[in-house]
Amino acid sequence: MKLTDRVIVVTGAGAGIGRAMVRRFAVEKPAGIVVADRDAAAAQAVADELGALAVTCDVSREADIVALVAATRARYGRVDVFVSNAGVGAAGGVELPDAVWQLAWDVNVMAHVWAARAVVDEMVARGSGALVSVASAAGLLSMIGAAPYSATKHAVVGLAEWLAITYGARGMQVCCVCPQFVDTAMLAEARAGGAGAAIDAVGAVKPPEAVADAVVEGLESGRFLVLPHPEVALHEQKKAVDRDRWIAVMQKLAALR
Repeated sequence: MKLTDRVIVVTGAGAGIGRAMVRRFAVEKPAGIVVADRDAAAAQAVADELGALAVTCDVSREADIVALVAATRARYGRVDVFVSNAGVGAAGGVELPDAVWQLAWDVNVMAHVWAARAVVDEMVARGSGALVSVASAAGLLSMIGAAPYSATKHAVVGLAEWLAITYGARGMQVCCVCPQFVDTAMLAEARAGGAGAAIDAVGAVKPPEAVADAVVEGLESGRFLVLPHPEVALHEQKKAVDRDRWIAVMQKLAALR
């Protein structure tokens, strides 16, 4: 899908990868961009920069996503591309309280379900459209020290695969974006939580702009899996060939925490 003359919605677009994406999308001369974020001031600042529409949206609530889609249609008449980018990290394991697990589930998984529920019928009826799910390399591999993040990112990869299988032949493109380490506030939080040595041992940290470039290229080439860090594909292959060996390597990395 070319982004020229398309109406594009991006959640979590007030900062980080989301902000980088809307800035990159603007270069393609879309018909409209909607900057959605729960931080109203951040969303408005980015929207003002691009001449876009800002919408305050907490993706942990389906009503907010329904309202976001309605606001987009009211301004631009349709939704061509919906990017579910907003996400939440959570350092810790099974001992974390249920509220932390529930928030991770709602933001990292259900927000993608609710977005699809809001736009799939329109895209299928029109025979065109794209859903972009920003997951993580943790959804293909794992994230040391972050059980809710790992589990929910695996779930969203599975959801994206199902959407592609179900609707891909009916005109709706699905992209699943799985970056590894990106220079964002979430990465800074992971370092502060003691994961710095493990992060440095795994590989390069890329800027959000590199992810944005990869998403545009992935949409234009019609690829399902978008890997801003190409080495993730090799890691996934090694995991599939010998999962026990892969787990042993991850255990060694976990010991660096």
